[in-house]
Amino acid sequence: DYVKTARSKGLSEGAVNIRHIFRNSLISVVSALGFTFVALVAGTVVTETVFSLPGIGRLVVESVLRRDYPTIQGIILIIAFLYMLINLLVDLSFALLDPRIRYS
Repeated sequence: DYVKTARSKGLSEGAVNIRHIFRNSLISVVSALGFTFVALVAGTVVTETVFSLPGIGRLVVESVLRRDYPTIQGIILIIAFLYMLINLLVDLSFALLDPRIRYS
């Protein structure tokens, strides 16, 4: 309805796209990107194991095979912290993108 109203007011198609359509769709895009980034970090285990690349994913696999529990706990803490940080940044970006969402 707001797009029809903006067009009926005589706004150009570019202004309607950027101010109304694009801005309102950004919340869904940012939310999906946050979860995609978390899945990307989790996917490093498979990628680094298959291609024999050095990294945190390969370290996880080697630590599990060697039963190196302190290393596994440290990696889990790092990944959990990244997950919480990404979700916090996504939530804070919601407040910037949509003025109706305010955190007090």
